[in-house]
Amino acid sequence: MAIRSILINVTDVHRSVDFYRRHLGVEVLEQSEEAAVLDAVTATLRLERLDPERAEESTFVTDDLQRGFRHIGFKVADIDARAAALHEADVPFHLEPLNAEGDVRLTFFYDPDGTMVELVEGPLQYHEVYDRELVDADWALGTPSRPRFDHVGETVADLGVTQEYYGALGYRLMAGIHQPGDSRGFEIAFLRDGDSSLEIFTFERGEKTTREPQVGGPGFAAVVLDGDAAPVGATPVGTAFGTELVADPDGLVHAVVQA
Repeated sequence: MAIRSILINVTDVHRSVDFYRRHLGVEVLEQSEEAAVLDAVTATLRLERLDPERAEESTFVTDDLQRGFRHIGFKVADIDARAAALHEADVPFHLEPLNAEGDVRLTFFYDPDGTMVELVEGPLQYHEVYDRELVDADWALGTPSRPRFDHVGETVADLGVTQEYYGALGYRLMAGIHQPGDSRGFEIAFLRDGDSSLEIFTFERGEKTTREPQVGGPGFAAVVLDGDAAPVGATPVGTAFGTELVADPDGLVHAVVQA
């Protein structure tokens, strides 16, 4: 399990726990007024209450041309039923359910503090397979009985740089998906280790923007990865959730901890 945890700043722990229980089937491992730990099958979600007096305004932009964190993704068996429940609860959507490249069905929406969440139904049929062993292991996980954490999405400037950076932590280039209908030259590559992936967005055209690493705003704060040390090129960004955090060359905040 290479991705150990997702760290999320929340304004109301109980509200966020209820959201993730109702809509993503997590199991509560720990919960208090200040924090919670939720089991999402292949990783945990760690929530911490954000002090409103110290909270920063989020600099996250929904345009995928902003480098760094994009979304957290879950595999599900019943996307339309879940989307209907989300609509009934007045959850804001970024993208309604649709059939997508790779013969999957997907949707994007927001958690109560603005973290973008993706649901994916079906085994992704990759257009390019670079590592058959990893693809077979991915498919072998099968259809989840409850939503299963699957990936973190990130936009990067250079796939080769990203591959080298995360290669130091054991990630291998698994597969790719083309987006022929996107005029920006949009491609998706999957770096994998363990039972989850880093879903990497690249754009041949289109002006990408840079986001300074932010750990004090609402929503996604960081991803915790298994490893012995941060790769060469990591930039320290401080401490949060009791963990030393760094950023990769595109600004994705993460921690590296020994298994």
